Amino acid sequence: MTEQDKQSPDAGAPAGEAHTSAFTAEPAPQSPNDKPEPFTELENLYQENAGLKDRVLRTLAEMENLRRRTDKEVADAKTYGVTSFARDMLVFADNLRRAVESIPVDVRAGAEGPLKSIVEGIELTERDFLSRLSRHGIKKLEPQGQKFDPNMHEALFEMPDPSVPSGTVVQVMEAGYSIGERCLRPAKVGVARGGPKA
Repeated sequence: MTEQDKQSPDAGAPAGEAHTSAFTAEPAPQSPNDKPEPFTELENLYQENAGLKDRVLRTLAEMENLRRRTDKEVADAKTYGVTSFARDMLVFADNLRRAVESIPVDVRAGAEGPLKSIVEGIELTERDFLSRLSRHGIKKLEPQGQKFDPNMHEALFEMPDPSVPSGTVVQVMEAGYSIGERCLRPAKVGVARGGPKA
């Protein structure tokens, strides 16, 4: 045994275990600050819970708004879905009115026999047609004597008439109709000018 072997501390140790004690790193003890504090963890859970609750409330509010919008769109579709068809049907109502008005008043009053039946039949057809339109929310406007409403009336001319307030409808040239709360076709009217203010 040489002098060098005597001084080596690993001389009697097996080959595989040589130098293990010098290089084996023991895990460093964890300080108490490395673990999350219970109050900090609880506070984080409270914040996460509040965030999730806020998201749920927002989602519920969005769903409620969507439901309301959908209900309104369905109601509008029911009310205004027939607008184009109804506008075309107004021509038929106008023609019935023109057919009645084309017969002079004195002839209408003294009509007998087949002529009287024809006039009454046309008037009955017109009334029935207007009642069917009203069942679908379509109403005939009656602007005569009312204040001019630019949303429902179309002024064709002004007439000087001091006997009524200025801006009053004094003559209806063509009947107007509304559907629901909207104007289907504005009434074409003549408006008074020069009277006292309404």
